[in-house]
Amino acid sequence: MSKFLTRFAKDESGATAIEYGLIAALIAVVIITAVTTLGTNASTTFSTVASSMGGSTSSSSTSSTSSGGTTSGG
Repeated sequence: MSKFLTRFAKDESGATAIEYGLIAALIAVVIITAVTTLGTNASTTFSTVASSMGGSTSSSSTSSTSSGGTTSGG
């Protein structure tokens, strides 16, 4: 029993696994933060480009297809 306890006290694999888990969690937080920031910046950029081209930021595809217009009917 004492051999088991001394071996258990010297075993560092559990601490190493926890360290790797903490590193993985930190990397995940950094990736999530970066993706969120880039997504917000991209959305702002696309909105700016759309407004400078004269379009609206909402979907205008439905208004252009249902606007009536001229049709060629036989």
